[in-house]
Amino acid sequence: MRTHLCGEITETLTGESVTLCGWVSKSRDLGGLIFIGLRDHAGLVQVVIEPDNAPAFAVGETLRQEFCIQVNGQVRARPESQWNDDMATGRVEVVADSVAVLAKAAPLPLLMSDEDGEEVRLKYRYLDLRRERLQRNLRLRAALTRAIRNHLDQAGFQDIETPILTRATPEGARDYVVPSRVQQGQFFALPQSPQIFKQLLMMGGMDRYYQIARCFRDEDLRADRQPEFTQLDIEMAFVEEGDVQAMAEGLIRSVFETVLQVSLPKPFPTMTWAEAMRRFGSDKPDLRNPIELVDVDAHVQSLEFKVFADPANDPASRVAAMVVPGGATLTRRQIDGYAEQASRLGAKGLAWLKVNDADQGLAGVQSPIAKFLDEATWSGILADTGAQSGDLIFFGGGHAAEVAHFMGAVRNQVGHDLALIGEGWAPLWVVDFPMFEYDPETDRHYALHHPFTAPTSADADALKSQPAAALSRAYDLVLNGAEIGGGSIRIHSETMQQAVFDVLGIGAEEAKSRFGFLLDALGYGCPPHGGIAFGLDRIAALMAGEASIREVIAFPKTTNAGCPLTGAPSAIDAEQLDELAVSVKPPA
Repeated sequence: MRTHLCGEITETLTGESVTLCGWVSKSRDLGGLIFIGLRDHAGLVQVVIEPDNAPAFAVGETLRQEFCIQVNGQVRARPESQWNDDMATGRVEVVADSVAVLAKAAPLPLLMSDEDGEEVRLKYRYLDLRRERLQRNLRLRAALTRAIRNHLDQAGFQDIETPILTRATPEGARDYVVPSRVQQGQFFALPQSPQIFKQLLMMGGMDRYYQIARCFRDEDLRADRQPEFTQLDIEMAFVEEGDVQAMAEGLIRSVFETVLQVSLPKPFPTMTWAEAMRRFGSDKPDLRNPIELVDVDAHVQSLEFKVFADPANDPASRVAAMVVPGGATLTRRQIDGYAEQASRLGAKGLAWLKVNDADQGLAGVQSPIAKFLDEATWSGILADTGAQSGDLIFFGGGHAAEVAHFMGAVRNQVGHDLALIGEGWAPLWVVDFPMFEYDPETDRHYALHHPFTAPTSADADALKSQPAAALSRAYDLVLNGAEIGGGSIRIHSETMQQAVFDVLGIGAEEAKSRFGFLLDALGYGCPPHGGIAFGLDRIAALMAGEASIREVIAFPKTTNAGCPLTGAPSAIDAEQLDELAVSVKPPA
């Protein structure tokens, strides 16, 4: 039906006859001429319908936005005064010989622009997908998956599928469950990840596995989460951390070079979890942001200002300072806004100090807390933070984890608000994570990553006696403040696996019930193994410059896990429920 794509019509085709198919992006009837913007997935080209071509002109007068049409015509050069260099086809146009309407379009329910709200965009996603932004994003995503497959295939990895219908396992989020009609009263669970199966593949001697896998988690959503998402899953036998990291780093560097023609740093820098939390208040810091947290406990321990002195003298707490370059120009209203943000995240307050003139000592500062400081204290803070005239310093005190949480968030917000974030790409390996996190409300430990992550120590008794001190053999890959991948060396010892279960409060009987098949496999010559999983949606969004992964997914869900296009989720009729032996309680 067509000889060329719309985006292919350039000066090299001047004088040639072409047949194009696509959608009317816009139509302008200037009385003597009709100009059509004809669009397909490859781009946009201008079509001119002249009045002396009566049949084509008559059709042209009926065209509206999103009519699907076919055009036969001649390519001709535009006058230089009419060039549009914002378009690849902007120096030529197609003079129509004939125009045929392939399908009419009803009046549009949306504007076909970024001004449309998310709900209407997703309800009419088949129209939204025609936009250049979405077309570009999905082409980029396709290029990304192609580059991944090519790289891993050449590196000797096997693409192996794992089950979608499996059994429920505790992996940190709620499972989506599927009732079994054949085995009534029993349920499958959709996989939150292929974690157990990829370990079983290593035990089965597959050696090098990968899969672009669909995963499902029933959790509260946000811009970088979806109930169903795509994960690049990789596992390797007979490896240590450095082997997996070197493979993953090579993969990411390769796909960025292939897809974006971008060269990432070599090697990627590495930072411990403890250092990342201390310096940036986050285990996924954006290194393009120059702001860092600095401990000033030593300088404020003796102050009468208890807001600082108490946490400074508590080994589990800290007082952190954060220099905002040029921040002395911030208004009180702006400062109060950051204080409100910190309060929402658990801060008891966010102290501040403007450095109007660093050379004048305390006389050169402006702050409600200046009266609590002396010259020696201020001199020490100034030296440690490196603050200069014109800067602002935020202070946060409290339990170390809480300070990291709210000060890290303020750091990110200030960096964006003041345009301090640098350009380019800043990858980072974060290592030496705690093995467990403790919840005092439940008096239980939880795996920071998952219960199959190996600890750095091979001493199972020490792990059980001092779980809070245990570090894991886990590693996360961070890019521009987003965690794009995470993995670990796995446990390959029955004794160590049971020790981890003991710390997590999973007894032998429960472990056998939930993971019996994995525990059995550990007893048959399990090789040391490890791997990593990448969030494919997140990588695609970063590459496309999108804040939300919904913009790189063809048919995403809303933030309440619904699909406006299909109306899912929906009620199931009584006959189907009876077949499944399932009853539904009315909503509370």
